[in-house]
Amino acid sequence: MKKSIFSSLLTGLAISTQLIALGQTKPKTTLTAPKAVVTPAVAAPPDPILMTIGSEKVSKSEFDRVYRKNNRDSVYTEAAIKDYMDLYINYKLKVREAESLQMDTSETFKTELAGYRKQLAAPYLTDKDVSESLVLEAYNRLNKDVRASHILLKLDQNALPKDTIAVYNRIMKVRDMITKGADFNKVARDSSEDPSAKENGGDLGYFTGMQMVYPFETAAYNSKVDQVTMPVRTRFGYHLIKVVDVRAAQGEIHVAHIMVRVPKEPNDSLTRVAQSRINEALLAIKGGMPWDTAVATFSEDKGSMKRGGELPWFGTGRMVPEFEKASFALKNVGDISNVVSTSYGLHIIKLLEKRGVPSFDEKKAELKQMIARDSRSEASKTSMINKIKKEYNFKEIPKTKDEIFALLDTNLSEGNWDLNKADNYTKDMIIFTDSLGKKTAYNQESFAKYISTHQTKRQGVNPLAIGYTMYNDWVGESCLSYEESRLDQKYPDFNNLMKEYRDGILLFDLTDKMVWSKAVKDTVGLEDYYELNKSKYMWGERCEASIFAFADQKDVAVFRKAFNKGKKSVDEIVTELNKTNANAVTKRDGKYNKGEEIINMIDWKTGLSKDIVKNDGVYLVNVTKLIPAMPKTIDEVRGSITSDYQSYLEKTWIENLRAKYPVQVDNNVLETLWRK
Repeated sequence: MKKSIFSSLLTGLAISTQLIALGQTKPKTTLTAPKAVVTPAVAAPPDPILMTIGSEKVSKSEFDRVYRKNNRDSVYTEAAIKDYMDLYINYKLKVREAESLQMDTSETFKTELAGYRKQLAAPYLTDKDVSESLVLEAYNRLNKDVRASHILLKLDQNALPKDTIAVYNRIMKVRDMITKGADFNKVARDSSEDPSAKENGGDLGYFTGMQMVYPFETAAYNSKVDQVTMPVRTRFGYHLIKVVDVRAAQGEIHVAHIMVRVPKEPNDSLTRVAQSRINEALLAIKGGMPWDTAVATFSEDKGSMKRGGELPWFGTGRMVPEFEKASFALKNVGDISNVVSTSYGLHIIKLLEKRGVPSFDEKKAELKQMIARDSRSEASKTSMINKIKKEYNFKEIPKTKDEIFALLDTNLSEGNWDLNKADNYTKDMIIFTDSLGKKTAYNQESFAKYISTHQTKRQGVNPLAIGYTMYNDWVGESCLSYEESRLDQKYPDFNNLMKEYRDGILLFDLTDKMVWSKAVKDTVGLEDYYELNKSKYMWGERCEASIFAFADQKDVAVFRKAFNKGKKSVDEIVTELNKTNANAVTKRDGKYNKGEEIINMIDWKTGLSKDIVKNDGVYLVNVTKLIPAMPKTIDEVRGSITSDYQSYLEKTWIENLRAKYPVQVDNNVLETLWRK
């Protein structure tokens, strides 16, 4: 309901190696990456080799790290470590086999691993200190409401420097008029390119943190009352901002309302009808009419009338000023306002609840999410890019940049610039130099491809302006890309985690191929396994029988007498008994195991049993056939036999892998793990 036309300012794992070894898990597509831990590698004491698997050597520290990670209690007993070592060896054998099959070279594998890497790398590619300060800054601003007016001169965010300077000079002239005594609101009506200024003189009303675009919000919160800021650049253009008032935050409020619409075009008779209707509603409420009844009778807000007029919680700047002011003026729950007029109509407001600004701990997680979606998140990214440039002696080569810019034409404004224009352009454009003096360059071809893949239609925008924006974006992405490529060597935790993801994907895919899917698809192998092991899947002695349940003992006698005569079928007897009482007798046919409930109370022979009296009624069992013990069919045990076949395939596979890749364990080193 906020009325200002300038509303566009509002912005509204680690994988368990143990589980993998048991064949029970694969990394999920969506994951929560760990926080970046800045722990550069340091020199370590000699690390003895614990085991050799084929040609691969596993150090004591490597095994210990994985053991601690996957055993929360980290019990260092001989039995616990040896049990885990068997799982670990099986895990390593499978990964070694996947590598020998070159599964780590497939495009599918590379794409999947790259996706995980991107997510895991994200925390390392932002400035953590800046991110945390943004959250705290946002919370502090939520505790204050600011009322400000502004003057806007529009400027495309991709404008060329000369156009930017021209607009900047214009707005400085406007500022000069105000500092010399001109009324800010009058100048806003005359000069501002925000259309709403003609009506409101640039007054934006009260707003709070996270409601305005970040540069605008920052300028407003950093200004003193009645002070006119220097020009503030946002994606909309240049602004002059004058803070009119600052107050403690109102918090949030929950209200219900009755609304009667008023015609937008002047119409005295319709306005009088609306006024009469809202006055009638107010009188009815004061006369004792229940609120919900009044809403249903008078309100014309279809969106809220079914909920008793209830509106969502709102705070500063979320409703038109008149409605917000009247709502927050209500003191006690249940208080009802007089008639309030807004551009939407006439209202009666009822206070349901009020609450202040939540504590920092309560609001922190929500603010992090809001900031991640907000332009201010770029501050953390920009800070990181600047750190990367400084750390790696970043250098630009203007001459080679100009050569690419000379190729940009109006096709770029149309979004169809031809990459072929940059054929044979391969000179270096930017260079990074690490602490050892190693240089890494990103060249013209890389930038040209970036332009080609990121171009969009921007009719009327100068291609050079687009080029400058894209160049800055490419430089930023290149900085982050360079840093990302070095994460493995800079941060052991990241390197270890990436290795676990890599090995986990390989293990899952190969185990699926060799065990899980094979057991399902290999019908011949499954049938052969069944034939060799069907004695393990046996039915005990069973019988084919009908179980009759009676509600009354006298019906049992009637049933037995008719059954013994043999003139009527069992179903005919049941039907006759149920004519007078639909629940006199029920019949259940099936195959039953010897010894199960009710069947365990009969003599194991064919024919009608004796009366079986239980707490819930009387039963008779008619045994028609005795079935000796026999193997279950493969279809009857498909689930369990498939699982057992998988275990068999797994065991056989591991035996073959141990033969293919001999395992040698240094027991002297092993013993130091539980004797330390």
